[in-house]
Amino acid sequence: MSLQTRLMTAVIGFVSLILIIVAVITSATLGSTMERQLDQKLNTYAHQWTQRAETFSPSDATAQNILNGRSVPTSGLLFAVVGPITGFSGVTVTNPSGDELTGSLESLDRTQSQQILTALDGTSVATVSLTGLGSYRIMALPAANGVVVVTGLPRDEIQNQLTQLLTVIALATVGGLILLALTTAITIRVGLRPLRAVAATATRVANQQLARGEVSITERVPASEADPRTETGLVGASLNKLLDHVDSSLAARQKNEEQMRRFVADASHELRTPLASIRGYSELSLRALRQAPDSAQSGEVIESTTSSLERIQAQSLRMTRLVEDLLLLARLDEGRELVYGTIDLTQLALEGLSDARPTAADHHWKIDVPDEPVTIVGDAGRMHQVVANLLANARTHTPAGTTVTLSVAREGDDAVLRVHDDGPGIDPAIRDELFARFARGDSSRARQTGGTGLGLAIVKAIVEGHHGSITVESVPGDTTFTVRIPVEPPPAPARA
Repeated sequence: MSLQTRLMTAVIGFVSLILIIVAVITSATLGSTMERQLDQKLNTYAHQWTQRAETFSPSDATAQNILNGRSVPTSGLLFAVVGPITGFSGVTVTNPSGDELTGSLESLDRTQSQQILTALDGTSVATVSLTGLGSYRIMALPAANGVVVVTGLPRDEIQNQLTQLLTVIALATVGGLILLALTTAITIRVGLRPLRAVAATATRVANQQLARGEVSITERVPASEADPRTETGLVGASLNKLLDHVDSSLAARQKNEEQMRRFVADASHELRTPLASIRGYSELSLRALRQAPDSAQSGEVIESTTSSLERIQAQSLRMTRLVEDLLLLARLDEGRELVYGTIDLTQLALEGLSDARPTAADHHWKIDVPDEPVTIVGDAGRMHQVVANLLANARTHTPAGTTVTLSVAREGDDAVLRVHDDGPGIDPAIRDELFARFARGDSSRARQTGGTGLGLAIVKAIVEGHHGSITVESVPGDTTFTVRIPVEPPPAPARA
Protein backbone atom coordinates (compact mmCIF):
# COMPACT_ATOMS: atom_id res chain seq x y z
CA MET A 1 0.00 0.00 0.00
CA SER A 2 1.37 3.38 -1.01
CA LEU A 3 1.95 6.22 1.42
CA GLN A 4 -0.76 8.28 -0.28
CA THR A 5 -3.29 5.46 0.14
CA ARG A 6 -2.37 4.97 3.80
CA LEU A 7 -2.66 8.68 4.53
CA MET A 8 -6.02 8.95 2.78
CA THR A 9 -7.33 5.86 4.57
CA ALA A 10 -6.22 7.22 7.94
CA VAL A 11 -7.67 10.71 7.38
CA ILE A 12 -10.99 9.55 5.94
CA GLY A 13 -11.32 6.83 8.59
CA PHE A 14 -10.77 9.24 11.50
CA VAL A 15 -13.10 11.86 10.00
CA SER A 16 -15.78 9.22 9.37
CA LEU A 17 -15.51 8.02 12.96
CA ILE A 18 -15.83 11.59 14.24
CA LEU A 19 -18.87 12.24 12.03
CA ILE A 20 -20.55 9.02 13.17
CA ILE A 21 -19.98 9.93 16.81
CA VAL A 22 -21.38 13.44 16.19
CA ALA A 23 -24.44 11.98 14.40
CA VAL A 24 -25.13 9.55 17.23
CA ILE A 25 -24.77 12.23 19.90
CA THR A 26 -26.91 14.69 17.90
CA SER A 27 -29.72 12.20 17.24
CA ALA A 28 -29.67 10.98 20.85
CA THR A 29 -29.79 14.55 22.20
CA LEU A 30 -32.55 15.59 19.79
CA GLY A 31 -34.56 12.42 20.48
CA SER A 32 -34.29 12.95 24.23
CA THR A 33 -35.38 16.58 23.87
CA MET A 34 -38.37 15.65 21.71
CA GLU A 35 -39.33 12.88 24.15
CA ARG A 36 -39.35 15.39 27.03
CA GLN A 37 -41.47 17.80 24.98
CA LEU A 38 -43.88 14.97 24.13
CA ASP A 39 -44.11 14.02 27.84
CA GLN A 40 -44.88 17.62 28.77
CA LYS A 41 -47.58 17.83 26.12
CA LEU A 42 -48.97 14.47 27.15
CA ASN A 43 -49.07 15.53 30.79
CA THR A 44 -51.09 18.65 29.87
CA TYR A 45 -53.59 16.70 27.77
CA ALA A 46 -53.90 13.96 30.38
CA HIS A 47 -54.90 16.39 33.14
CA GLN A 48 -57.32 18.23 30.82
CA TRP A 49 -59.13 15.07 29.78
CA THR A 50 -59.12 13.72 33.32
CA GLN A 51 -60.89 16.87 34.50
CA ARG A 52 -63.48 16.46 31.76
CA ALA A 53 -64.01 12.81 32.66
CA GLU A 54 -64.78 13.80 36.24
CA THR A 55 -67.93 15.60 35.01
CA PHE A 56 -69.48 12.29 33.99
CA SER A 57 -71.02 9.69 36.22
CA PRO A 58 -69.24 6.31 36.41
CA SER A 59 -72.00 4.70 34.39
CA ASP A 60 -71.67 7.24 31.54
CA ALA A 61 -67.91 7.67 31.63
CA THR A 62 -66.87 6.10 28.35
CA ALA A 63 -64.31 7.38 25.88
CA GLN A 64 -66.92 8.01 23.21
CA ASN A 65 -69.22 9.99 25.53
CA ILE A 66 -66.44 12.17 26.89
CA LEU A 67 -65.07 13.09 23.43
CA ASN A 68 -68.44 13.47 21.76
CA GLY A 69 -68.79 17.07 20.55
CA ARG A 70 -65.43 18.11 21.95
CA SER A 71 -62.71 19.81 19.91
CA VAL A 72 -59.44 17.85 19.69
CA PRO A 73 -56.52 19.94 18.54
CA THR A 74 -54.17 16.96 18.06
CA SER A 75 -54.50 14.28 15.40
CA GLY A 76 -53.80 10.75 16.50
CA LEU A 77 -54.86 11.34 20.12
CA LEU A 78 -55.49 8.10 22.02
CA PHE A 79 -58.13 8.32 24.73
CA ALA A 80 -59.34 5.46 26.93
CA VAL A 81 -61.38 5.14 30.10
CA VAL A 82 -61.26 2.24 32.50
CA GLY A 83 -64.30 2.31 34.85
CA PRO A 84 -65.73 -0.08 37.37
CA ILE A 85 -69.06 -0.10 35.58
CA THR A 86 -68.30 0.59 31.91
CA GLY A 87 -65.07 -1.38 31.82
CA PHE A 88 -62.44 -0.50 29.20
CA SER A 89 -63.37 1.80 26.34
CA GLY A 90 -60.88 3.54 24.10
CA VAL A 91 -60.73 5.43 20.82
CA THR A 92 -58.21 7.22 18.61
CA VAL A 93 -58.92 10.54 16.98
CA THR A 94 -58.27 10.74 13.25
CA ASN A 95 -58.41 13.59 10.72
CA PRO A 96 -59.10 16.59 12.99
CA SER A 97 -59.44 19.96 11.27
CA GLY A 98 -59.65 23.33 12.99
CA ASP A 99 -61.16 23.63 16.42
CA GLU A 100 -64.04 21.22 15.87
CA LEU A 101 -63.94 17.47 15.54
CA THR A 102 -64.57 16.92 11.85
CA GLY A 103 -62.97 13.51 11.66
CA SER A 104 -63.97 10.26 13.30
CA LEU A 105 -63.34 8.20 16.40
CA GLU A 106 -61.79 4.80 15.82
CA SER A 107 -62.43 2.32 18.64
CA LEU A 108 -59.57 0.27 20.00
CA ASP A 109 -59.92 -3.44 19.53
CA ARG A 110 -59.33 -6.09 22.17
CA THR A 111 -55.70 -6.66 21.22
CA GLN A 112 -54.85 -2.97 21.39
CA SER A 113 -56.71 -2.63 24.70
CA GLN A 114 -54.78 -5.56 26.14
CA GLN A 115 -51.47 -4.02 24.96
CA ILE A 116 -52.29 -0.76 26.75
CA LEU A 117 -53.26 -2.48 29.98
CA THR A 118 -50.13 -4.61 29.88
CA ALA A 119 -47.89 -1.58 29.32
CA LEU A 120 -49.50 0.30 32.24
CA ASP A 121 -49.21 -2.59 34.64
CA GLY A 122 -47.53 -1.11 37.72
CA THR A 123 -46.79 2.32 36.17
CA SER A 124 -48.61 5.45 35.16
CA VAL A 125 -46.47 6.40 32.12
CA ALA A 126 -45.30 4.00 29.46
CA THR A 127 -44.41 3.60 25.82
CA VAL A 128 -46.41 1.02 23.94
CA SER A 129 -46.46 -0.24 20.38
CA LEU A 130 -50.02 -0.77 19.26
CA THR A 131 -50.87 -3.12 16.47
CA GLY A 132 -51.93 -1.12 13.41
CA LEU A 133 -51.36 2.24 15.12
CA GLY A 134 -47.63 2.42 15.82
CA SER A 135 -45.77 3.62 18.87
CA TYR A 136 -47.54 5.70 21.53
CA ARG A 137 -46.57 7.44 24.70
CA ILE A 138 -49.43 6.89 27.22
CA MET A 139 -50.23 8.22 30.70
CA ALA A 140 -52.90 6.95 33.15
CA LEU A 141 -54.47 9.30 35.74
CA PRO A 142 -57.28 8.42 38.20
CA ALA A 143 -60.37 10.67 38.16
CA ALA A 144 -62.42 11.72 41.16
CA ASN A 145 -65.46 9.68 39.98
CA GLY A 146 -63.49 6.43 40.27
CA VAL A 147 -62.50 5.89 36.66
CA VAL A 148 -58.98 5.83 35.25
CA VAL A 149 -58.32 8.06 32.23
CA VAL A 150 -55.59 6.93 29.79
CA THR A 151 -54.27 9.57 27.39
CA GLY A 152 -51.74 8.87 24.64
CA LEU A 153 -49.89 10.75 21.92
CA PRO A 154 -48.28 9.16 18.88
CA ARG A 155 -44.46 9.04 18.63
CA ASP A 156 -44.47 8.94 14.82
CA GLU A 157 -43.44 12.61 14.57
CA ILE A 158 -40.35 11.98 16.70
CA GLN A 159 -39.38 8.96 14.68
CA ASN A 160 -39.99 10.78 11.39
CA GLN A 161 -37.89 13.76 12.44
CA LEU A 162 -35.10 11.50 13.67
CA THR A 163 -35.24 9.57 10.40
CA GLN A 164 -35.04 12.79 8.38
CA LEU A 165 -32.19 14.04 10.56
CA LEU A 166 -30.22 10.83 10.16
CA THR A 167 -30.88 10.85 6.41
CA VAL A 168 -29.60 14.42 6.09
CA ILE A 169 -26.56 13.61 8.24
CA ALA A 170 -25.83 10.49 6.17
CA LEU A 171 -26.08 12.36 2.88
CA ALA A 172 -24.00 15.26 4.20
CA THR A 173 -21.44 12.80 5.58
CA VAL A 174 -21.13 10.93 2.30
CA GLY A 175 -20.83 14.17 0.33
CA GLY A 176 -18.35 15.59 2.81
CA LEU A 177 -16.25 12.45 2.74
CA ILE A 178 -16.17 12.47 -1.06
CA LEU A 179 -15.07 16.11 -1.02
CA LEU A 180 -12.57 15.34 1.74
CA ALA A 181 -11.17 12.41 -0.23
CA LEU A 182 -10.65 14.57 -3.32
CA THR A 183 -9.12 17.41 -1.32
CA THR A 184 -6.90 15.04 0.65
CA ALA A 185 -5.75 13.24 -2.49
CA ILE A 186 -4.82 16.52 -4.19
CA THR A 187 -3.11 17.86 -1.05
CA ILE A 188 -1.14 14.67 -0.44
CA ARG A 189 -0.19 14.36 -4.10
CA VAL A 190 1.11 17.93 -4.16
CA GLY A 191 2.80 17.44 -0.79
CA LEU A 192 4.52 14.22 -1.88
CA ARG A 193 5.67 15.60 -5.23
CA PRO A 194 9.16 16.38 -3.84
CA LEU A 195 9.47 12.76 -2.70
CA ARG A 196 8.57 11.55 -6.19
CA ALA A 197 11.22 13.91 -7.57
CA VAL A 198 13.71 12.45 -5.08
CA ALA A 199 12.79 8.90 -6.10
CA ALA A 200 13.10 9.75 -9.81
CA THR A 201 16.51 11.39 -9.25
CA ALA A 202 17.73 8.45 -7.17
CA THR A 203 16.57 6.03 -9.87
CA ARG A 204 18.43 7.93 -12.58
CA VAL A 205 21.59 7.99 -10.46
CA ALA A 206 21.25 4.27 -9.70
CA ASN A 207 21.11 3.52 -13.44
CA GLN A 208 24.47 5.22 -14.02
CA GLN A 209 27.70 3.22 -14.23
CA LEU A 210 29.68 4.37 -11.18
CA ALA A 211 32.02 1.44 -10.72
CA ARG A 212 34.89 2.60 -12.91
CA GLY A 213 36.10 5.24 -15.28
CA GLU A 214 35.54 8.96 -15.11
CA VAL A 215 32.16 9.54 -13.52
CA SER A 216 30.27 12.76 -12.93
CA ILE A 217 26.85 12.79 -11.27
CA THR A 218 24.90 15.64 -12.82
CA GLU A 219 21.46 14.50 -11.69
CA ARG A 220 19.95 16.66 -8.95
CA VAL A 221 16.51 17.17 -7.43
CA PRO A 222 15.03 20.36 -8.95
CA ALA A 223 15.40 23.41 -6.73
CA SER A 224 11.61 23.84 -6.64
CA GLU A 225 11.32 20.41 -5.01
CA ALA A 226 14.27 20.82 -2.63
CA ASP A 227 13.11 23.61 -0.33
CA PRO A 228 14.71 22.88 3.08
CA ARG A 229 11.94 24.87 4.80
CA THR A 230 9.51 21.97 4.25
CA GLU A 231 9.83 18.40 5.49
CA THR A 232 9.60 16.78 2.06
CA GLY A 233 11.75 19.50 0.49
CA LEU A 234 14.38 18.84 3.15
CA VAL A 235 14.68 15.27 1.83
CA GLY A 236 15.41 16.61 -1.66
CA ALA A 237 17.93 19.12 -0.31
CA SER A 238 19.64 16.37 1.69
CA LEU A 239 19.80 14.12 -1.39
CA ASN A 240 21.34 16.95 -3.43
CA LYS A 241 23.93 17.47 -0.69
CA LEU A 242 24.64 13.74 -0.67
CA LEU A 243 24.99 13.68 -4.46
CA ASP A 244 27.38 16.66 -4.30
CA HIS A 245 29.48 14.77 -1.78
CA VAL A 246 29.40 11.56 -3.82
CA ASP A 247 30.27 13.47 -6.99
CA SER A 248 33.27 15.11 -5.32
CA SER A 249 34.30 11.73 -3.86
CA LEU A 250 34.10 10.09 -7.28
CA ALA A 251 36.14 12.94 -8.77
CA ALA A 252 38.72 12.47 -6.00
CA ARG A 253 38.70 8.72 -6.64
CA GLN A 254 39.26 9.29 -10.34
CA LYS A 255 42.07 11.72 -9.58
CA ASN A 256 43.66 9.25 -7.18
CA GLU A 257 43.42 6.50 -9.78
CA GLU A 258 45.08 8.72 -12.37
CA GLN A 259 47.77 9.67 -9.86
CA MET A 260 48.28 6.02 -9.00
CA ARG A 261 48.62 5.07 -12.67
CA ARG A 262 51.02 7.93 -13.24
CA PHE A 263 52.90 6.98 -10.06
CA VAL A 264 53.25 3.35 -11.18
CA ALA A 265 54.41 4.47 -14.61
CA ASP A 266 56.95 6.92 -13.17
CA ALA A 267 58.19 4.39 -10.62
CA SER A 268 58.56 1.75 -13.35
CA HIS A 269 60.45 4.21 -15.51
CA GLU A 270 62.75 5.24 -12.66
CA LEU A 271 63.48 1.62 -11.77
CA ARG A 272 63.86 0.47 -15.36
CA THR A 273 66.74 2.86 -16.06
CA PRO A 274 69.12 1.62 -13.30
CA LEU A 275 68.04 -1.98 -13.91
CA ALA A 276 68.85 -1.66 -17.61
CA SER A 277 72.24 -0.13 -16.72
CA ILE A 278 73.01 -2.92 -14.26
CA ARG A 279 72.08 -5.55 -16.80
CA GLY A 280 74.11 -3.92 -19.57
CA TYR A 281 77.25 -3.45 -17.52
CA SER A 282 77.02 -6.94 -16.05
CA GLU A 283 76.71 -8.46 -19.55
CA LEU A 284 79.63 -6.33 -20.74
CA SER A 285 81.77 -7.53 -17.83
CA LEU A 286 80.92 -11.18 -18.45
CA ARG A 287 81.62 -10.86 -22.16
CA ALA A 288 84.99 -9.27 -21.45
CA LEU A 289 85.92 -12.08 -19.08
CA ARG A 290 84.93 -14.78 -21.58
CA GLN A 291 86.77 -13.16 -24.47
CA ALA A 292 90.12 -12.73 -22.62
CA PRO A 293 92.40 -15.36 -24.32
CA ASP A 294 95.48 -14.96 -22.13
CA SER A 295 96.92 -13.04 -19.29
CA ALA A 296 98.28 -10.38 -21.65
CA GLN A 297 94.86 -8.79 -21.79
CA SER A 298 94.01 -9.40 -18.16
CA GLY A 299 94.89 -5.84 -17.19
CA GLU A 300 92.49 -4.35 -19.72
CA VAL A 301 89.79 -6.84 -18.69
CA ILE A 302 90.25 -5.99 -15.03
CA GLU A 303 90.08 -2.26 -15.77
CA SER A 304 86.93 -2.66 -17.89
CA THR A 305 85.31 -4.95 -15.35
CA THR A 306 86.16 -2.56 -12.51
CA SER A 307 84.58 0.35 -14.39
CA SER A 308 81.45 -1.70 -15.08
CA LEU A 309 81.17 -2.77 -11.46
CA GLU A 310 81.49 0.84 -10.32
CA ARG A 311 78.68 1.82 -12.63
CA ILE A 312 76.63 -1.15 -11.44
CA GLN A 313 77.20 -0.03 -7.87
CA ALA A 314 76.18 3.57 -8.71
CA GLN A 315 72.97 2.42 -10.36
CA SER A 316 72.28 0.06 -7.47
CA LEU A 317 72.67 2.93 -5.03
CA ARG A 318 70.37 5.07 -7.13
CA MET A 319 67.76 2.30 -7.21
CA THR A 320 68.19 1.74 -3.47
CA ARG A 321 67.56 5.42 -2.75
CA LEU A 322 64.46 5.33 -4.92
CA VAL A 323 63.09 2.25 -3.15
CA GLU A 324 63.91 3.74 0.26
CA ASP A 325 62.14 6.99 -0.69
CA LEU A 326 59.07 5.05 -1.83
CA LEU A 327 59.11 2.98 1.37
CA LEU A 328 59.41 6.17 3.45
CA LEU A 329 56.42 7.74 1.66
CA ALA A 330 54.37 4.59 2.22
CA ARG A 331 55.18 4.57 5.92
CA LEU A 332 54.46 8.28 6.25
CA ASP A 333 51.10 7.76 4.53
CA GLU A 334 50.31 5.14 7.17
CA GLY A 335 51.21 7.58 9.97
CA ARG A 336 54.37 5.70 10.97
CA GLU A 337 58.12 6.38 10.80
CA LEU A 338 58.08 9.48 13.07
CA VAL A 339 59.90 9.47 16.41
CA TYR A 340 58.97 12.55 18.42
CA GLY A 341 61.37 14.54 20.55
CA THR A 342 62.41 18.13 21.18
CA ILE A 343 64.07 19.73 18.13
CA ASP A 344 66.06 22.99 18.00
CA LEU A 345 64.97 24.14 14.56
CA THR A 346 67.57 26.93 14.57
CA GLN A 347 70.45 24.48 15.08
CA LEU A 348 68.97 22.12 12.52
CA ALA A 349 68.88 24.94 9.92
CA LEU A 350 72.52 25.84 10.60
CA GLU A 351 73.59 22.24 10.13
CA GLY A 352 71.55 21.85 6.97
CA LEU A 353 73.05 24.96 5.39
CA SER A 354 76.55 23.82 6.35
CA ASP A 355 75.93 20.51 4.58
CA ALA A 356 74.51 22.19 1.44
CA ARG A 357 77.20 24.86 0.98
CA PRO A 358 80.04 22.52 -0.16
CA THR A 359 77.78 20.83 -2.73
CA ALA A 360 77.19 24.08 -4.64
CA ALA A 361 80.03 26.49 -4.16
CA ASP A 362 78.82 28.48 -7.17
CA HIS A 363 75.68 29.55 -5.21
CA HIS A 364 75.46 32.24 -2.57
CA TRP A 365 74.15 30.84 0.73
CA LYS A 366 72.63 32.94 3.49
CA ILE A 367 70.92 32.15 6.78
CA ASP A 368 68.56 34.23 8.94
CA VAL A 369 67.79 32.82 12.38
CA PRO A 370 66.74 34.52 15.63
CA ASP A 371 68.99 34.84 18.65
CA GLU A 372 66.69 32.64 20.73
CA PRO A 373 66.34 29.01 19.66
CA VAL A 374 63.07 27.95 18.02
CA THR A 375 62.11 24.55 19.36
CA ILE A 376 59.39 22.18 18.24
CA VAL A 377 58.28 18.65 19.09
CA GLY A 378 58.98 16.31 16.20
CA ASP A 379 61.27 13.83 14.50
CA ALA A 380 64.75 15.35 14.29
CA GLY A 381 65.96 13.05 11.51
CA ARG A 382 62.93 13.68 9.31
CA MET A 383 62.99 17.44 9.89
CA HIS A 384 66.68 17.43 8.87
CA GLN A 385 65.57 15.65 5.69
CA VAL A 386 63.00 18.43 5.09
CA VAL A 387 65.71 21.11 5.29
CA ALA A 388 68.13 19.08 3.18
CA ASN A 389 65.54 18.39 0.45
CA LEU A 390 64.43 22.03 0.22
CA LEU A 391 68.00 23.26 -0.04
CA ALA A 392 68.81 20.53 -2.59
CA ASN A 393 65.74 21.55 -4.59
CA ALA A 394 66.91 25.21 -4.62
CA ARG A 395 70.45 24.18 -5.57
CA THR A 396 69.38 21.79 -8.31
CA HIS A 397 66.82 23.97 -10.06
CA THR A 398 68.63 27.32 -10.04
CA PRO A 399 71.66 28.43 -12.07
CA ALA A 400 75.07 29.35 -10.68
CA GLY A 401 75.20 32.68 -8.85
CA THR A 402 71.74 32.30 -7.35
CA THR A 403 71.36 33.46 -3.76
CA VAL A 404 69.61 30.95 -1.49
CA THR A 405 68.43 32.18 1.93
CA LEU A 406 67.35 29.88 4.74
CA SER A 407 65.37 31.53 7.58
CA VAL A 408 63.74 30.35 10.79
CA ALA A 409 61.21 32.31 12.89
CA ARG A 410 58.51 31.90 15.54
CA GLU A 411 55.10 33.26 14.45
CA GLY A 412 52.38 32.78 17.05
CA ASP A 413 52.03 29.09 17.85
CA ASP A 414 53.93 28.03 14.72
CA ALA A 415 57.58 27.60 13.91
CA VAL A 416 58.20 28.86 10.37
CA LEU A 417 61.03 27.75 8.10
CA ARG A 418 61.52 29.48 4.74
CA VAL A 419 63.80 28.71 1.81
CA HIS A 420 64.08 31.65 -0.61
CA ASP A 421 65.98 31.99 -3.86
CA ASP A 422 66.20 34.65 -6.56
CA GLY A 423 66.30 32.17 -9.42
CA PRO A 424 64.10 32.13 -12.55
CA GLY A 425 61.02 30.93 -10.67
CA ILE A 426 58.54 28.08 -11.16
CA ASP A 427 56.31 27.63 -14.18
CA PRO A 428 52.71 28.31 -12.99
CA ALA A 429 51.51 25.36 -15.09
CA ILE A 430 53.26 22.88 -12.78
CA ARG A 431 52.95 24.73 -9.46
CA ASP A 432 49.83 22.82 -8.40
CA GLU A 433 51.57 19.49 -8.97
CA LEU A 434 54.90 20.52 -7.52
CA PHE A 435 54.53 18.29 -4.47
CA ALA A 436 53.26 15.29 -6.43
CA ARG A 437 55.39 12.20 -6.55
CA PHE A 438 57.82 12.03 -9.47
CA ALA A 439 57.08 15.67 -10.29
CA ARG A 440 59.50 17.33 -12.72
CA GLY A 441 60.32 20.96 -13.23
CA ASP A 442 60.44 22.50 -16.71
CA SER A 443 63.34 24.18 -18.48
CA SER A 444 63.07 27.35 -16.36
CA ARG A 445 64.29 25.33 -13.38
CA ALA A 446 66.13 22.51 -15.17
CA ARG A 447 67.91 19.93 -13.03
CA GLN A 448 71.68 19.96 -13.25
CA THR A 449 71.90 16.50 -11.71
CA GLY A 450 69.70 13.44 -11.70
CA GLY A 451 66.94 12.92 -9.15
CA THR A 452 63.94 10.73 -8.46
CA GLY A 453 61.35 13.50 -8.30
CA LEU A 454 60.31 12.45 -4.81
CA GLY A 455 62.12 15.11 -2.79
CA LEU A 456 59.27 17.62 -2.42
CA ALA A 457 56.71 14.81 -2.03
CA ILE A 458 58.72 13.50 0.93
CA VAL A 459 58.97 17.03 2.38
CA LYS A 460 55.18 17.45 2.16
CA ALA A 461 54.53 14.03 3.75
CA ILE A 462 56.93 14.73 6.65
CA VAL A 463 55.52 18.22 7.28
CA GLU A 464 51.93 16.97 7.25
CA GLY A 465 53.00 14.14 9.55
CA HIS A 466 54.01 16.88 12.00
CA HIS A 467 50.52 18.46 11.57
CA GLY A 468 52.06 21.30 9.58
CA SER A 469 51.76 22.73 6.09
CA ILE A 470 54.01 23.72 3.23
CA THR A 471 53.30 26.36 0.58
CA VAL A 472 55.20 27.90 -2.29
CA GLU A 473 55.07 31.36 -3.83
CA SER A 474 57.02 31.97 -6.97
CA VAL A 475 57.55 34.70 -9.54
CA PRO A 476 60.68 35.22 -11.65
CA GLY A 477 63.45 36.30 -9.27
CA ASP A 478 61.50 35.47 -6.09
CA THR A 479 60.65 31.92 -5.02
CA THR A 480 59.85 31.01 -1.42
CA PHE A 481 58.98 27.67 0.14
CA THR A 482 57.29 28.16 3.55
CA VAL A 483 56.98 25.39 6.14
CA ARG A 484 54.74 25.94 9.18
CA ILE A 485 54.79 23.44 12.03
CA PRO A 486 52.95 23.80 15.38
CA VAL A 487 55.33 24.28 18.30
CA GLU A 488 53.17 21.90 20.31
CA PRO A 489 51.53 19.06 18.35
CA PRO A 490 47.77 18.60 18.83
CA PRO A 491 46.74 15.89 21.29
CA ALA A 492 46.23 12.43 19.86
CA PRO A 493 42.56 11.38 19.51
CA ALA A 494 41.27 9.18 22.32
CA ARG A 495 40.96 5.50 21.49
CA ALA A 496 37.57 3.88 21.79
